[in-house]
Amino acid sequence: MNIKVLRQKRADLVKEAQGVFDVATTENRGLTEAEAARDDAISTELTDLDAQIARAERQMERQRSIGGNTDANNDADQRDRGGRGGEQRFASLGEQMLAIARAGNPDYRGAADPRLIMAGPTGMSEGVAADGGFLVQTDFSNELLQNTYEGGEIASRVRRIPIGATSNGINMNGVDETSRANGSRWGGILSYWTGEAQLKTASQPKFRRIKMELDKLTGLCYATDELLQDSTALESWLRQAFADEFVFRIEDAIMNGNGSGMPLGFLNGGSTITVSKETSQVAATIVAENILKMWARMPARSRKNAVWLVNQDIEPQLYQFNIKIKNVAGTENVGGIATPQVIFTPPGANGNQYATLMGRPVIPVEYAATLGTAGDIVLADLSQYLAIDKGPTQIASSIHVRFIYDETAFRFVYRFNGQPIWAAPMTPFKGTATQSPFIALQTR
Repeated sequence: MNIKVLRQKRADLVKEAQGVFDVATTENRGLTEAEAARDDAISTELTDLDAQIARAERQMERQRSIGGNTDANNDADQRDRGGRGGEQRFASLGEQMLAIARAGNPDYRGAADPRLIMAGPTGMSEGVAADGGFLVQTDFSNELLQNTYEGGEIASRVRRIPIGATSNGINMNGVDETSRANGSRWGGILSYWTGEAQLKTASQPKFRRIKMELDKLTGLCYATDELLQDSTALESWLRQAFADEFVFRIEDAIMNGNGSGMPLGFLNGGSTITVSKETSQVAATIVAENILKMWARMPARSRKNAVWLVNQDIEPQLYQFNIKIKNVAGTENVGGIATPQVIFTPPGANGNQYATLMGRPVIPVEYAATLGTAGDIVLADLSQYLAIDKGPTQIASSIHVRFIYDETAFRFVYRFNGQPIWAAPMTPFKGTATQSPFIALQTR
């Protein structure tokens, strides 16, 4: 069995094992007897695979040391990198990271892996002399970004536009629509019911400019010398560290960014509507009227995409909707007229992954404000947030930043920006209460 097959089999087993633990974590329980037995079996298989991979790698090193003919495993490794005489490619992200770390180590000066300085247009890595860094091989970069976006509850829902290699931002027309009244839809489009041979009246849309320049998101990861000895472990660790940290920063900026050197968050955009609290509403509470009024301000066409983004501290308040009907003073009505009841459906009911409120998912996020503060509960149609990005990610390394700790620093640079598509709330065709895809609740 060649080394490529062995590595892939190992990766598949690790993924299977993680899936077992993910299910148990989601269900808030330990492993079942069958799951534990399978985990033990996977552990045994991984030990055997690691030994096979180590033997194959030793033999490859022996062949490289004497030159000349290579064995089948070496040929397989060459094919992973693109083949002899053609494009030289790294077989894994971990392997490329080891090469980058060595390139930044004075002990390896003059011996940098030639695959690090291949030309960019071929889809390979590209040296970045100004920063002493290297661009991640395109396929690895795409996987890193895919893991980042798929792992985010907010980032996975926004409208994302990749920016080409020759651009540093986006400059496009957006419809200047702030009212659904006749003559205002689509910024000024008009239509008429007309009889035969009657005069047709001309109209034209009105646009506004949407302009964004890419900002830099920079992250640092520290890898121990021991971790640098194992490219497989290094790759797994870097993928998780990169995805977790970058998704946190990106999502926090999408929600709370101030637009200065970073994305403009929808809570700070001009289109967000803040629904007023109820008269005499007790501090740090959420009552049924709040939910109903927030829902009423969400455009009908955005409701199918809307989600509730909440701070976990408010969840006990939501469960109270199913226990008793409260008035705005936070006490149960006895003998009076009850306030409207809102049904909160817990996660897991009817097979749903998320809890629901007004039939839409309730998603706890770290970026929501603390209970009682504006932004602790938000109703948002995230498809109305525009994000731009440009890859591949650039990575550089240094042995000096954490030298006394025997750690190598990896620096990731990702170019990203974003802002709400709506510039202001919308006045409906009939009615006076404005609407927006971003609704927050006033501080209580």
